[in-house]
Amino acid sequence: MAKSLSSLWLKNLSRVGKAQRAQGRKLFKSLLPKAARAIPVRRAKLVKVPKPKAAKVRRTLSAEPVRPATGLPGVWKKSYFSIPEAGRLAPTRRMSYWLYLPAGAAQTTQPLVVMLHGCQQTAPDFAAATRMNQLAERKGFAVLYPQQSAAADSHGCWHWYKRATQQGLGDVRLIAEMIAYVQRKHGFDESRTYVAGLSAGAALATIVAVRYPEMIAAVGLHSAPVFGTTDSPMSAYRAMQHGAILAHSETAHALVKAQPQFPGMPVILIHGERDPVVRRINVAQLSEQFRIINESVITRPEAVIRSYPGRLGGRSPRHTYQTATYYAGRKPQLVKCEIGALGHAWSGGDASVAFSAPEGPDSTLMMWTFFAHHKRASKSPSPDRLTRSVLAGVET
Repeated sequence: MAKSLSSLWLKNLSRVGKAQRAQGRKLFKSLLPKAARAIPVRRAKLVKVPKPKAAKVRRTLSAEPVRPATGLPGVWKKSYFSIPEAGRLAPTRRMSYWLYLPAGAAQTTQPLVVMLHGCQQTAPDFAAATRMNQLAERKGFAVLYPQQSAAADSHGCWHWYKRATQQGLGDVRLIAEMIAYVQRKHGFDESRTYVAGLSAGAALATIVAVRYPEMIAAVGLHSAPVFGTTDSPMSAYRAMQHGAILAHSETAHALVKAQPQFPGMPVILIHGERDPVVRRINVAQLSEQFRIINESVITRPEAVIRSYPGRLGGRSPRHTYQTATYYAGRKPQLVKCEIGALGHAWSGGDASVAFSAPEGPDSTLMMWTFFAHHKRASKSPSPDRLTRSVLAGVET
């Protein structure tokens, strides 16, 4: 199985550039369990990861230099959050995070955007790639960047494909607790909390949004795999390349049935038409899933289609793209944006950072513009959803 999947992976990536192929192989290897990595394959030089090289990746991720928020007047600070368990003196879970507070944050109640990085990225990398801090300074919102630890995953990947994670446990529960802690500590507007991510981070953002909808007002997903149809690295790879057959709609219906009072979840989906890592079938199936999830609030059954031409020259070049928007009254409830010629990268980002494309459209601005339409009824999570120990956050 590992051999056939690896051969297919390399064959599929042969049509893209050398750098894109290398990124794709690293992502696939990061999904494989350790036992599978050790199985010899026909093209060993391309697929097998030598031990010295793997050790070097771990050192690079754990010792990643901090990218400062250069030239911004706000506060950019690293902290740690942990959850203690009853009967234990030391916390059992600990995760680092970065927080950007725009200048003047103490004078007004700020919205909060939670940003979840992808594989082979750190929180500072993701902040630099998306330029979300710069937009936060202009628009007046705070940005929270949880960071996966190298101890949990040597490639910095979130384990979105695990069954427990998709049920709202593991990293998802920890991040939900972290959000509640940061909200209370800094007095953010709990009715305007949004979550966004890229690739594996987008997959995790989906789960945070649908498992804790009382906390999240809207979600932004860039290059995201289909939700709720995987339970292993191999099934995750299949979903990323081929989507799900019928399971995606069944999963969405099951979610709504299990939560009759589900308030709906506004979502903007952004995907590159030439993404070789997470194929575009995923955005089509995610759109169908969120149409089912939002069926009770969508007031216009047909999507409004808009097309935008590309721009090759000038100060702001951009790819051709098309949007399909479902409305709840006058508000956009579900937006699907497909961008021509874009691969597995954040659209309109910083070209100096991996998994980021400088050509527009500007997905950072698109997400915030969408988020600004939405507020969640202000309601703190109930004790059975989040523990009372959210004040266990530890800053450094």
